[in-house]
Amino acid sequence: MTNSPSAAAAAAAVLLLASSARSFAPPARSSSAPSARVPPNHFSSALVDSPPSLAASERAASSRDEDLELTRQIIMDHVRKMGLDDEGVEVDEDLLPSHNPDPADYPANDLMIRAALGRGDVERTPVWLFRQAGRHLPEYRAYKEETGRSFLDMLSHPEDVAECTLQPLRRYDVDAAILFSDILVIAEAMNVEVTMPGGVGIQVPCPLAGPADAKERLPSKEDLDADFVRDRLGHVMESVRLIRSKMREEGISVPLIGFSAAPWTLLFYMVGGSSKRNQHIGMEWLRNEPGASKELMDALTTVVIEYLSQQVENGAHMLQLFEAMGMMIEPAEFETYALPCLAKIASELKGRYPDVPLMAFARGASYANEALSKLGYDVVTIDGSVDRSAARDVAGGRAGLQGNYDPRELIAENGKTVDTVRETARELLEALGPQRLIANLGEGLGGKESPELVKAFVDAIHGESERMIREGS
Repeated sequence: MTNSPSAAAAAAAVLLLASSARSFAPPARSSSAPSARVPPNHFSSALVDSPPSLAASERAASSRDEDLELTRQIIMDHVRKMGLDDEGVEVDEDLLPSHNPDPADYPANDLMIRAALGRGDVERTPVWLFRQAGRHLPEYRAYKEETGRSFLDMLSHPEDVAECTLQPLRRYDVDAAILFSDILVIAEAMNVEVTMPGGVGIQVPCPLAGPADAKERLPSKEDLDADFVRDRLGHVMESVRLIRSKMREEGISVPLIGFSAAPWTLLFYMVGGSSKRNQHIGMEWLRNEPGASKELMDALTTVVIEYLSQQVENGAHMLQLFEAMGMMIEPAEFETYALPCLAKIASELKGRYPDVPLMAFARGASYANEALSKLGYDVVTIDGSVDRSAARDVAGGRAGLQGNYDPRELIAENGKTVDTVRETARELLEALGPQRLIANLGEGLGGKESPELVKAFVDAIHGESERMIREGS
């Protein structure tokens, strides 16, 4: 994507300015708010969102806002026709996804997309974090207390989902947002109750007792189509749309990542009920009920495909698939049951959306990364167990890498400092190289991490990778 502003953008700015007496300055943030990333300038959002400076302007605001919005829409329609994004910046048409070639919907910061798809070298290594939104952030804890809602309750309120998704982007210079959600929303949609009582992790209090119970309680595979997702998971899609809208309002132009749990992970919880107890039940299902297990995995594969597809249709730029319980399945069963599902998901999604990066994380099953890299996944994630020196050979140039920084390095109580974070971030880049890499963690943030150290990691990845690329090292 080029950075040269066009004459059309300048003309658009003049027309908009003439339509309003408002300032180009973005609205002031409260002094108590966390430090925000410096967003790209969006003349349209700045003008629409800036407060009027005079009381007389307030009285006339309604009609003038309507005129301004109409003017903006006319200008942006013209800008799109000229192949520009909503900042008036020229966009390389080869980068635009085939399912949605509107440059206004393509993020100004597309480092993550380019790194994931391997479309040339990047100027710095992109970075985001598993669980970057959530309990390690003081603003998240304050917001959660203010709403009086539990984590699972917030997921049913799109305004809560949007707020929590955007909180880390205001504090850190991360290169992507990820939908604030949970891996078991599909299980809930399929009539399996999910709870989070606190202190014991996520639980399924009434897991499936057997194949007969599954047939009685779960929807049939024939019903697990796009209409099912729209009906049972429509609140998630509303959240995706609201996040994109809020990002535009706040001038944040990075990719939004949609995600889902993978079929084995869903089955594991649906039949076992917990990641801490009854861990053997998932494997028992596979070995004792092979036919029923394949049938359930096939049904879950179908709904995962439709769920992720709907996230793209509603505004997600990238997709992440979490096989979060990879450590709870033996390699032979992974190959027999999990891998065919992952292959079908990749084949179907890349067939529908070839330009949408598809990332996979088989946590605790890194032995599967080579196979995943051959299935069409653009990025494979390496967890903390992976030898960095061999990671590139495993991917074989077929896929990019994501990971695998140790989140324990971000806990001040462990004796970690900004200096130690910078050093370990540099080690990550030196071992994996700055290109075709998305810097991330080998495990999600757990809640004890220091925001200061998280920021130091993000900034160190950007700064050190820029230096390495500039120096050709």
